[in-house]
Amino acid sequence: MATKFTASQSVEIAVPQQPIPIQHYLRQPQRLVNALVDSSRIQQLSEEVFRLKMRPLAFMSVSIQPTVDMRVWAESNGIIYLRSLSCEIVGLEYINQRFTLNLQGHLSPYQRSTGTRLQGKADLEVQVDLPPPFSLTPKPILEATGNGLLKSVLVTVKQRLLHQLLADYRNWVILQTKQKALGDNSADLPIFNIE
Repeated sequence: MATKFTASQSVEIAVPQQPIPIQHYLRQPQRLVNALVDSSRIQQLSEEVFRLKMRPLAFMSVSIQPTVDMRVWAESNGIIYLRSLSCEIVGLEYINQRFTLNLQGHLSPYQRSTGTRLQGKADLEVQVDLPPPFSLTPKPILEATGNGLLKSVLVTVKQRLLHQLLADYRNWVILQTKQKALGDNSADLPIFNIE
């Protein structure tokens, strides 16, 4: 029985004032990926493509653990986009052959009189041909359960984004500022000739 589940989640984040605008930070998509997902579950395949091993998801009586290949890239205006490229369900071949996941999202900075804000949205869609025991379950119950599961995944990602992104941005600014200070002061350091 083919069933489609969908969920959407929006986010708006006030960005604290820093000496380096967040647009510079956002030009490094791998930092965003590391803010969204624990680094032990990320494998970088190329500059813009990442393999994410999601946490196990329990749906009715089945537990699945999707592995998603995702492209994450930044435009010159600081907007970050993400798109799922492929997905694999390891260990459940029946479901893996009948499962598609489509994730699309963006995060963009914009200026307000009160400062910079980040605004984003993610849309997640899963289509799956469920095995026979599920065909006895009424479709509205399946859809409500599946949609609720996807919504909880996006809410978890949103919470992590709210907490991790600004902390990582702050740490990145501190590191950049220190490196710049060291670079600027290097001309003032005395040169010792050691023979």
